[in-house]
Amino acid sequence: MPFGIISAGDKDLMKFSPLSSALIASCTTLASCTTPSPTVYSGLASASQLQPNTQDRTGRVPYRYQASVDWRQYSKIIVDPVTVYDRPDSQFGKVAEKDRAFLASYMQDQFTDKLKTRFSIVNTPAPGTLRLHLTLTGAKTTTAVLGPATRLDMAGGLYNTVQAVRGQEGSMTGSVNYAVEIYDAPSDRLLSAFVTKQYPNALNIGSTFTALDASKVGVRKGADALVAQFK
Repeated sequence: MPFGIISAGDKDLMKFSPLSSALIASCTTLASCTTPSPTVYSGLASASQLQPNTQDRTGRVPYRYQASVDWRQYSKIIVDPVTVYDRPDSQFGKVAEKDRAFLASYMQDQFTDKLKTRFSIVNTPAPGTLRLHLTLTGAKTTTAVLGPATRLDMAGGLYNTVQAVRGQEGSMTGSVNYAVEIYDAPSDRLLSAFVTKQYPNALNIGSTFTALDASKVGVRKGADALVAQFK
């Protein structure tokens, strides 16, 4: 029986469960349980070039810079070590330092593996080579118990269903914020940059059971989206 539905004889009475009450007490609204959107982080090398992304209606990529470039002329890529952003405008909240380091390492592995399907991974600048720099700028862990419960509870279930249809973030679920900067490796000219927030589908209950599962899903989705950009 779903959380929030209490059986009374042959009739189901839809009421808020204790978990719903805890959810409501912890958030003024369900929408307030989502994470902050990325900003133009002051410490990024590309900060002065990032502009509002008017083509993005999802809120996932609010700021972007794009030069005129034909990605087909590039067949190799250098993947810099992922940087963990430590300026005052970072968005890690209560995420522990060890979890930030884990996510940075996970990003390094996932992006490198996905980019291998499109490029040769190299270490030396040469014609036809890109350089990718990733900066982990924020993250939020999934709230224990309440994360999964809001997918099953009446109040949370309705909210997350609407969010899933809109392609928006679910409640009490983790996410990851990061910056992408892509350079022509030989000249060090910036070709593309953006800041983004990635997260699982709002009804993806499998990504809510441990604190970092949703952030890891976000990393994998982001890696797939970046590879698709180059095709």
